[in-house]
Amino acid sequence: MPLETTQRHGLVGQTIEQLSRLIESGEWEVGERIPAEADLAAALGVGRNTVREAVRALAHLGVLDVRHGAGTFVVSTSSVSGPVRRLLADSEVRHVTEVRRALEVEAARLATQRRTRADLTRLSKALERRDAAWDRNDAAGWAADDAAFHALLVAASHNPLLVQLYNDVAGAVEESLARWSGPDLAQAEWVDHRPIVTALTARDADAAVRAAGAHLDDRLRW
Repeated sequence: MPLETTQRHGLVGQTIEQLSRLIESGEWEVGERIPAEADLAAALGVGRNTVREAVRALAHLGVLDVRHGAGTFVVSTSSVSGPVRRLLADSEVRHVTEVRRALEVEAARLATQRRTRADLTRLSKALERRDAAWDRNDAAGWAADDAAFHALLVAASHNPLLVQLYNDVAGAVEESLARWSGPDLAQAEWVDHRPIVTALTARDADAAVRAAGAHLDDRLRW
């Protein structure tokens, strides 16, 4: 997506909008360094001060990270997800779990009606990877695979807003899973997620809601 020369009014606002579009479209991916200030100013047809103010605003929103001596990097795809991630990073495991429950249970209910055969295939494969990581006592791998399974469950709801909200908390979900399981899975309690996939396959909304919520309810009691 090429940069477009801005109009002479509302320069900072327009610059913020253009930079945001490039990030949200994937032109600049999370973790990628954006062009230098001088290059952006030339491409946009604005002064370097305007670019600097726009970058500063996006950094304040948690979208960009200015690293002196290294450059400016994309750390979030939207101005919503950055602050959400910062908030979740400081939250207790219980609070993260409560948010997970609210999102995942509704996603499971929707997924019973909207899931596709491809969704079921992806969920089954993710479940196999998750269970295999548990069997080999790979705590870090299990946390990542379990988080991926739940993200796929939410994706199967085919509600783009719900999916985006869940993506914003995904990092905190994986961290909470790692904290819950600890470094040795032999000391953790096994949770079978096959009932979730079974309920989605049968399009049984009540069973899906029970299966998606039960293990989180147990974790909240724990």
